[in-house]
Amino acid sequence: MDPWQSRPVSDNAPTERTVNDIWGPFWGLHGILSEGMNLQYGPGQQPPPIQRPPSGVPPPPIGPPTHGTTALPPAPPPVPLGSGVPPPGGPGQPMVGPPAGPVGPPVGPPAGPPPGQGMPVKQQSPSPPQLEQVLLPRRPGIGMEGRKILLRANHFQMKIPHGDIYHYDVTIAPEKCPRRVNREVIDYLVGAYSRNAPKIFEGQMPVFDGRKNMYTKKQLPIGQEKVELEVTLPGDGRDRTFTVTLKFAGFVSLALLEQALEGRLPIMPFDAIQALDVIMRHLPSMTYTPVGRSFFSPPSDYFHPLGGGREVWFGFHQSVRPSMWKMMLNIDVSATAFYKAQPIIDFLVETLDMQSINEQRRPLTDSQRVKFTKEIKGLKIEVTHCGTMRRKYRVCNVTKRPASAQTFPWQMENGQTVECTVARYFRERHNKILQYPHLPCLQVGQEQRHTYLPLEVCNIVPGQRCIKKLTDMQTSTMIKATARSAPDREKEINSLVKKAQFNSDRFVQEFGLAISQDMVQIEGRVLPVPKIQYGGKVRKSNYSLAYKQVKVTLCLCNCV
Repeated sequence: MDPWQSRPVSDNAPTERTVNDIWGPFWGLHGILSEGMNLQYGPGQQPPPIQRPPSGVPPPPIGPPTHGTTALPPAPPPVPLGSGVPPPGGPGQPMVGPPAGPVGPPVGPPAGPPPGQGMPVKQQSPSPPQLEQVLLPRRPGIGMEGRKILLRANHFQMKIPHGDIYHYDVTIAPEKCPRRVNREVIDYLVGAYSRNAPKIFEGQMPVFDGRKNMYTKKQLPIGQEKVELEVTLPGDGRDRTFTVTLKFAGFVSLALLEQALEGRLPIMPFDAIQALDVIMRHLPSMTYTPVGRSFFSPPSDYFHPLGGGREVWFGFHQSVRPSMWKMMLNIDVSATAFYKAQPIIDFLVETLDMQSINEQRRPLTDSQRVKFTKEIKGLKIEVTHCGTMRRKYRVCNVTKRPASAQTFPWQMENGQTVECTVARYFRERHNKILQYPHLPCLQVGQEQRHTYLPLEVCNIVPGQRCIKKLTDMQTSTMIKATARSAPDREKEINSLVKKAQFNSDRFVQEFGLAISQDMVQIEGRVLPVPKIQYGGKVRKSNYSLAYKQVKVTLCLCNCV
C-alpha cells in the first residue's frame, strides 16, 4: 500500500481510527498500538526515558526476554481482516486489564541473566514491581463502503537526516524578557562569539525557541560545565547588558524518531519532534510577528479594518507532526486582530466613533475618557518629538485633566523644582506648542513616576495583537474577511509554501532537513447519501412537518 495514502476505515470502526487520525500528533504511536501490541505499565509508573545508545551499538531488539523472567505462552494467531471473528474476550467486552486468554510477549529490551549464574552482570536499576498486562483491541476490519476519491491535505513531507542534535539549556539574565528580546540576545551572542574569542559558535548556526532551549548540529566546545557569556544589546538611548548561561542538556536522537515512525519503538520521542519544530520556526520567528504557533506580517496589498483602531492580519500556522512512517510539516492560513499602527489622535477618533478630531473642541467627558482608557491601557506607544530616537513606553493610564491643566514636579536647570503643566513643559523644553491642549495625556511607565505625554506626540507601535474581546460588529467583519472556499484555501497555502522557501532557509539547511513543495495526497471515500425517516404513514396531500417526530439516520465520515 502506498504510504502516502491513508488506510481505509471500517464503517464499524471506532471513531478514533478515521482518516483524520493520520495527521494527529500521536498517529505513530496509535498505529503501533492498534496491531495488538502488549504494553506493560505498573500502577503509577511512566514509560522509561529514552537514552542515547553508545556510538556504533544498535538499539536493543524488541522481543521476549531470554533470562530472568517468566516465559509467557505464545500469542494467538492473528485474526484475518474481514473474517468477522471477534477479538478475545467476546464481542462488546472491554479489553483493558489482564486478558482471559494467552497474550503476546512483552515489549522491551531483553533482560540479562540473574546474578550468580556464572555470567557477569552489569549494575542495573532495581527490578520493577509486578506489571499489569494491557492488551489493546485490534482493528475490526477495513471499510469498503463508498466511492473512493483522492484528497489533498495541507501537510508537506519532511526528510530528516540520521544522527544526533545537541541540546543546550539557556538562561538569560535579567529574566522575564519577551521572547523577541531573548531572540535578539541570542542572535547577538552567536555573532559576537563566532568572531571573537572564545569562538564558541564558530561555524555553527544554532536555533533557539525564545525561552530555554537551544539546539546545534555539532557539539559546542564547552563540555559539560556551565558557561556564562555577556552580550550587549543596543537600545534606544542606552545599551543593555545581558548574561547568558549555557549548559549541555543531552543528545536528541533522530535515529530513534525514525525507528518510532517505522513501528520499531513503542514510544514516540517527542524531544526529537520538539527539536525539529524549533528548527523550522527559528527563522520565521525572527522575520514575522509570532503569535502562538502562527506567524503574521503587516498588510501590504490588502486592508481589512475592523473599527475601533483594529484591523485583520493574515498569516500562516506551522507545526511539525508525526504521521504514518514519516514526519510532516502542517501549514494552514490563519488570521487574527491587530492594533493599527497610527497616531494616537486617529486612534482616539476611531475609538470614540467620531468623524474627525475637530468634532472634539472640549475636554473629554468621563464616559469618553473611560472608554478610551479601556482601549489604550496596556498598549505600547512611541514618541515623535525626539527626532530620530523613537523611545517606546507602555500606557498605564489616561489623565483626568487635559494637558493644559495636568501638572508634574519639574526640576529646572538651577536645581529648583516647580509644578509645571504638560503644555508649558513642551513649549519651553521642546519649543512645541500643542495643537490639542484640551485633550488628556497618556501616563506611561510606572504610575508613581508621573510621566505624562500629550496624545499628539504619540504613535501606536506596530505589531501588537489585540487580546481584548471583539465587539459583535468586529466579529462579523472578521468572519466575512476570513471566509475562504476550499480551492482558494489550497491556493493560499501553496502560495505561502512557495513564499516561505523552506529549503532555502539557512537554519533548515544547517540541520540537513528538506521539505516537499507539494501537498500530500490521501485516499478518501464518499459515503452514500443518508436516508431520513420521519413520522408514520401520511397521505399525499398538503401537510406540514411542524410538531412531527423526525428520526434521522446519518453516516459519518472524517477526512482531512
